[in-house]
Amino acid sequence: MNALERLLAGVRQEVARRESEVSLEEIKRIAAQRPRPRDGVRALRSEGAVSVIAEIKRATPGKGFLRDVSDVAALARSYEAGGASVISVSTEKNFFCGSIEDLRQVRAAVEVPVLYKDFVITPYQVHEARALGADLILILQTSAEPMVVTSLVERAHSLGLTAIVEVHSRLEAFRALEAGARVIGVNAQDLRTLDFNMDTFAQIVDVIPEQVVAVAESGVAGPHDVFNYAQQGADAVLIGSALVQSSNPQSLVAEMVAAGAHPALATSRKSRISREKHHD
Repeated sequence: MNALERLLAGVRQEVARRESEVSLEEIKRIAAQRPRPRDGVRALRSEGAVSVIAEIKRATPGKGFLRDVSDVAALARSYEAGGASVISVSTEKNFFCGSIEDLRQVRAAVEVPVLYKDFVITPYQVHEARALGADLILILQTSAEPMVVTSLVERAHSLGLTAIVEVHSRLEAFRALEAGARVIGVNAQDLRTLDFNMDTFAQIVDVIPEQVVAVAESGVAGPHDVFNYAQQGADAVLIGSALVQSSNPQSLVAEMVAAGAHPALATSRKSRISREKHHD
């Protein structure tokens, strides 16, 4: 069993536990009472700049424990003050040491859109994300069969959520587009082996049409990485470990945002070819 399979097994068990406590019908009722989600696509596509998704997590499968984040609301506010366009909250329990309570607290603390970041494999989680006040949700293309992923994306969109479909290959990117993805996240880390390849985004981005938001995920250590991803055509960059471990996360977010808004990027970010041109 590889790392991703272990992750998914734990998620299935944890989601079953939560559903036994709050039924699908009840979570749907709570979700229906929530205000309409904030526009995730608009938040991620900033004219002339690359948006920053700042993530809250306490651990990762590859690095292990990062930091004891006792006040997630305070950290989220520092990210927002630094200029983050979206706050991502890792809610996975076993490998990221997160919880749905973390997301609930972050939603109450900030005005920017919030991403429910977990391994979404069931319809229950989609409705749960909306019930918690999330505006975006992450769906891993490799977590289920293509038809299931399509169903999850469609359900998310029907609730007003912005679905970020995460991919690790060109084939997965095409499948994400077929599933109706409006936002595609390219992860530099292979969750099956936990290996990093910082060239993954550049190898995939050309098949993502310009009208679809392209998010570069993982491995961002500093402003130079944001700039490099932006040069390759990223519309947004997701940053986690570097911010969580920083002694001044607000300042580091601000530096990342500034790097993504560098004037030199104005002409390089429109280099992606359209899907139609690729097929030609």
